[in-house]
Amino acid sequence: MRILITGGAGFLGSHLCDRFLTEDHTVIAMDNLITGKTANIEHLAGRDDFLFIKHDVTNYIYVEGPLDAVLHFASPASPIDYLEYPIPTLKVGALGTHKALGLAKEKKARFLLASTSEIYGDPLIHPQPEEYWGNVNPIGPRGVYDEAKRFAEAMTMAYHRYHNLDTRIVRIFNTYGPRMRLNDGRVVPNFIGQALRGDPLTVYGDGSRTRAFCFVDDLIDGIYRLLLSTEVQPVNIGNPNEMTILEFAQKVIEITSSSSEITFVKPTDERIKDDPKVRRPDIGKARRILNWEPKISIDEGLRKTVEYFRTSV
Repeated sequence: MRILITGGAGFLGSHLCDRFLTEDHTVIAMDNLITGKTANIEHLAGRDDFLFIKHDVTNYIYVEGPLDAVLHFASPASPIDYLEYPIPTLKVGALGTHKALGLAKEKKARFLLASTSEIYGDPLIHPQPEEYWGNVNPIGPRGVYDEAKRFAEAMTMAYHRYHNLDTRIVRIFNTYGPRMRLNDGRVVPNFIGQALRGDPLTVYGDGSRTRAFCFVDDLIDGIYRLLLSTEVQPVNIGNPNEMTILEFAQKVIEITSSSSEITFVKPTDERIKDDPKVRRPDIGKARRILNWEPKISIDEGLRKTVEYFRTSV
């Protein structure tokens, strides 16, 4: 296949490039480098089966030649990013999705949308199945990301129904691994960075909020399987192994052998307004349809991630 990956220089996009190239496909990565970075794909430079195009996908997208699939992964993806780029976040979810869908329609290509567990908001159902419609504050600071992705899902299904476009939607739960940005504001790089420096790990509130962390290689395998499947409705891809933020902080200290202590901080930051109290995917659908479930333990995944931050940051 010849594949376009928007956001191809980002954390997830660059890993997708690697996976599709490993499977002998040809990859075009497109990114405006607001949050992505060329360092994530520099190891692919010069390959005949890889091309990078610097471009903002909220503008008209032109790609020469045939395409078999368009994977739309372009978007800021952390609270720090949405606060710094609220309007670009909305635009890439709305205009960018529209442009990417239009390209897929023109090329008669399969389209896969990177959606998110954030479409469930601060959930009232736990764990979160695909049938749950969510509990989102549309006008809060996180709403620019949550609603952009909800709109993107609606637009994708409209193209499927009205234009008969072959579409897929993946709802991605908290993912971590090499190539995350140390300063992106998410809990995994925050805690690892603090632990490696010997600084206190800052836990908001009492640490009772939960997350379910999925290592990037497992997520990429699920996305690859979804693209090759026939499932049109959204599919959760994530790790159902739920843990509290406090437990996670303790795990990071253990894996890094750090002398850091844990400090509890009053949650007054805008970044954590409307922050979900719990998060855990129901992956029954992925198990049934894709024969997929995560294989990499939190210990193994954290060791690989810590090693990346030790050597590459």
